[in-house]
Amino acid sequence: MTVLSLPIEVGASVAVTAMGAGVAFYLMRREHRLDARIRALHVKPETGFGMTDAGKNQESLRQAFVRMLSNVGQWVLRRRMLSTRVLADFEKSLTAAGLRGSAALRLFVGAKIVAFLLLPPLLWLLAEEVAGPESLLRILLPAGGAVAGLILPDFVISRMRDRHAKRLSQELPDALDMMVICTQAGLGLGPTILRVAEELSFSHRSVALEFAQTADELQIMTDAQTALTHFGERSGVESVRRLAATLLQSAQYGTPLSDALRSLSAELRTELVTRFEARAARLPVLLTLPMVLFILPCLFLIVGGPAIIQVMHALKAH
Repeated sequence: MTVLSLPIEVGASVAVTAMGAGVAFYLMRREHRLDARIRALHVKPETGFGMTDAGKNQESLRQAFVRMLSNVGQWVLRRRMLSTRVLADFEKSLTAAGLRGSAALRLFVGAKIVAFLLLPPLLWLLAEEVAGPESLLRILLPAGGAVAGLILPDFVISRMRDRHAKRLSQELPDALDMMVICTQAGLGLGPTILRVAEELSFSHRSVALEFAQTADELQIMTDAQTALTHFGERSGVESVRRLAATLLQSAQYGTPLSDALRSLSAELRTELVTRFEARAARLPVLLTLPMVLFILPCLFLIVGGPAIIQVMHALKAH
């Protein structure tokens, strides 16, 4: 009985401990995120209050690395090694990810060049140490590293673009409610967008960034329709396109802006709730595999364990 039950008990204890540690880590990480967001509402990021010496050293190393990548990207751009079409595609991808300006383009190009140049020799040294001098990995790993160096920055930007689009979809209804308040207070379209961008700059950074750029374009351009069209096409998010279309229709036909924004905000919140309900409906299917792997074996041990032990005793007695 001891030989049979001891590995089962140890395995069940390890599984339960691992699950508990994972849940505790997730809760601590979530609490840390909430604390960081609350502090961001009251303290500006550039103040740097409460930063230790280790944090300052890490920040300086990161700034030096970013500066190096930016210098490499600037060197490539100055020599016009990339075509105009490729640069336009890069700028479009960076803009959709919430990264704007020439500094972001220089950093992205520098990251691709540095990754393309550094990964192949590093992987070649790794293959030399692991597989030996006559192995085929000495050729395959550097070639794969070169390809990965070109693809990895694009993959990171793609993930950032998806995250930026998700944040925009979640934060836009709150921005619309604030726009309704501003329009009812008598502000025009341009001052309304600028006011919302200023008020939401710390709590809703993604939507505040889009609104701030749109406000700048409205002040610079003589045609508001062009600025609103850029606002709808810049991020590639459907809800932002609908907001731009609503603003264009309101400006063209003279419909009340507050009523249109209020109805659009209600529609977006309804879509968010529907999306959350759809995700909640998937939970039973997603929980089936963990239940089969972790809960049912323990249940079978508790229910059938005594019977199995009694059968083993009976067989030993005979």
